[in-house]
Amino acid sequence: MDQYQLDYLAQLEAESIYILREVAAQFEKPALLFSGGKDSITLVHLARKAFAPGKIPFPLVHIDTGHNFPEALAYRDQLAKDVQATLVVRKVEDTIREKKLTEPKGKFASRNWLQTHTLLDTIEEFGFDACIGGARRDEEKARAKERIFSVRDEFGQWNPKLQRPELWSIYNGRIHKGENVRVFPISNWTELDVWNYIRKEKIELPSIYFAHEREVISFEGQLVAVSDFIRIDEGDVVERKQVRYRTVGDMTCTAAVESAAATLDEVIDEITATRISERGETRIDDRVTEAAMEDRKKNGYF
Repeated sequence: MDQYQLDYLAQLEAESIYILREVAAQFEKPALLFSGGKDSITLVHLARKAFAPGKIPFPLVHIDTGHNFPEALAYRDQLAKDVQATLVVRKVEDTIREKKLTEPKGKFASRNWLQTHTLLDTIEEFGFDACIGGARRDEEKARAKERIFSVRDEFGQWNPKLQRPELWSIYNGRIHKGENVRVFPISNWTELDVWNYIRKEKIELPSIYFAHEREVISFEGQLVAVSDFIRIDEGDVVERKQVRYRTVGDMTCTAAVESAAATLDEVIDEITATRISERGETRIDDRVTEAAMEDRKKNGYF
């Protein structure tokens, strides 16, 4: 008898589904952090498969900075409706007003650092003990350090030097009151894995992932979309270019790549040829300091 073997995408899918079911089994109030990006969309698809024919047993939570791409917000609302999931939206601008936080200034005034306050408040408001996220280890070096079950203390902080072993795919979700766990079911996937899975499963994505025309300015070699959220200076040249996005963050900190890739096959061909991660190529906020992402994660970021 031939030994039963799964192809690599099926193996990744099986691992992620196992992790999602572990979350449902070990935690009382889990939530899935949803951004409208390809990774969180893949998570929703995996969750549907994990718990079919039932509904997804946890809400989708979006921490809305107010600087989102309109295409991502429209997709978010439609997806939540299609999968019949509870959608929880909490706005960073409400947190800024209530806590009297200082609004970032500058050309690309990103609210990413302020998202942490809103996220921690939302976790406390609903009593979430686990938050599922779409981070992958290949995205950024700080994320490569993190376990699949990543414990955060009562202040929402992450200590990269104090993490639990995860031998033989055994995930320990035991926590003390006030603590919570961030769970990353696609941690072992790469960007190319996600795209190949999207093609295999025929998952729909927001249109900005594919080539389209958009007004942009060039800043330090990156193409940033013209919007109400960035400052256009006298020396800036607004151009209309054919671009697409490799990752979906805020319009203030996510750059586009010039591209003619209008189909999944063409996008996959482009990604196969590149040697730079999507965050390394297109996320302005990760360039603030060499340890920008790790500093944010230590304070409670996604």
